[in-house]
Amino acid sequence: MKLSLIITTYNRASWLIRLLESVVRQSAESAVWECVVVNNNSSDNTCEAFADFVAAYPHHNLRMVVEPKQGLSNARNRGIAEAQGDYIAFVDDDQTLEESFAESYIDFFDAFPMAVAAGGAVKARYESAPPRWMSHYTERMIANPVDLDVVVCEFPASRVPAGGNMAFRREVFDEVGTFNPLLGRNGESLCGGEENDLFARLRSKGYRLYFVPNAAIYHHIPDSKLTDEYFDRLSFNVGRSKRLRTELQGKDAVSTLIRGERIKWLVTWVLALLYTLTLQPLKARYVVRMRRGISRGIESVTSK
Repeated sequence: MKLSLIITTYNRASWLIRLLESVVRQSAESAVWECVVVNNNSSDNTCEAFADFVAAYPHHNLRMVVEPKQGLSNARNRGIAEAQGDYIAFVDDDQTLEESFAESYIDFFDAFPMAVAAGGAVKARYESAPPRWMSHYTERMIANPVDLDVVVCEFPASRVPAGGNMAFRREVFDEVGTFNPLLGRNGESLCGGEENDLFARLRSKGYRLYFVPNAAIYHHIPDSKLTDEYFDRLSFNVGRSKRLRTELQGKDAVSTLIRGERIKWLVTWVLALLYTLTLQPLKARYVVRMRRGISRGIESVTSK
């Protein structure tokens, strides 16, 4: 078994089936990869929908396990424990995959024996047209598109693979540990940061992170994620996640985070001015709104 594809899901049965329809269309020979769905206590018809889907595709390695501990990190760690492949790739249930996804990761890790972690392209797909306030900066928070190059290359120091499209050699988890259950989304919570924490540990060991362009996914964005209420919740929790993750590194790291946030405010005002001067006031307003929410999230967590 070369590759284990881990899908974590919570109360999104119809979305899961949409994703699985792209999973069974993979170009890789079905005998060399498996798909493990980690059901994180879904209360909808996820189990029944999955069983019906598997019955329609008996020649694919599809199975489901239930992780009773709530939280995305717990679900991903259960996927690691269940995986039988040499390589482990993670995707989310609000996505669909390019047919070359599994084959591209298998080819990459086979060709680069020293590589232990990688991420692929993420392409946003909106249910409706993106709102006028959407800019490059606000879209990164909402959809996190990733498209570095047309060939395999290294992620720059300022970027890491998207949590919804990342892959690893399974043995690296024995060295640096798995996802921190104190971080990551939990139920309806929008907190995150668990993949950033893991990638920081990898880089601290000297490992490089690689971009694999043909291991591409489509991130589907419903209209519900383009409301002001969701925007404010998300930006606040981005800040809160940064603070929680930074507190694990100590007081010096927290001080650095706060100083860095002041610099980002300066950059934000410059961006807002540029958008205003180019007659894009809504984009100006929302980059400021995003930064205000992130700052509030950072300030909401008290060091212990």
